[in-house]
Amino acid sequence: MPLTDPEMAALLAPAGLLLIERVRQEVRKPSLPPGRYPASAATEHGRFDSLPNEIPDVNDPGMPAKVNASWFRMATEHGLFNEDREFFLQVNYSAEGDPEDWNEHQAWVRVRLLENWDLAGSEVEQLRSWMAGLHAERFVPEFTMVSLDGLALIQTTVWGNGTVSTIAIRPTAMSQPQLPERQS
Repeated sequence: MPLTDPEMAALLAPAGLLLIERVRQEVRKPSLPPGRYPASAATEHGRFDSLPNEIPDVNDPGMPAKVNASWFRMATEHGLFNEDREFFLQVNYSAEGDPEDWNEHQAWVRVRLLENWDLAGSEVEQLRSWMAGLHAERFVPEFTMVSLDGLALIQTTVWGNGTVSTIAIRPTAMSQPQLPERQS
């Protein structure tokens, strides 16, 4: 039996996320060239990465704090939040959280980031990486978020080398006109 919206709201609350509503229509995301996904996008597609000092190993004791700091910096810089700090979060409504059921039970929810939040340290199952189990026993976060205007996608992910980082896809940032340098 899939989770209900009140159950999902209760699951997300410890991370400091207030569930506003389940999204029933398609969520607009930044477009990428055919065959490209956020993790395979390049800088010319509007991809931005965590800074090198923000990328911890999954077993780093400071991993949650580093992931939270990098995620928040990138989410702020690349326009994830609206004026109420709301955005879309991809979740799995499967009661067991089984990755095999992901396609059948995946959905987008509109959430608000509350003042006291902790995405990486809260150990909220909806924000857990199933792939990180290859590298660590501990909770490791992995999640995808999109701005309400569909212009920014933020993804925190676990890489094959056992590190965690955040990427932002914001193609419109790449197409902003550059102002000419001022002549003196």
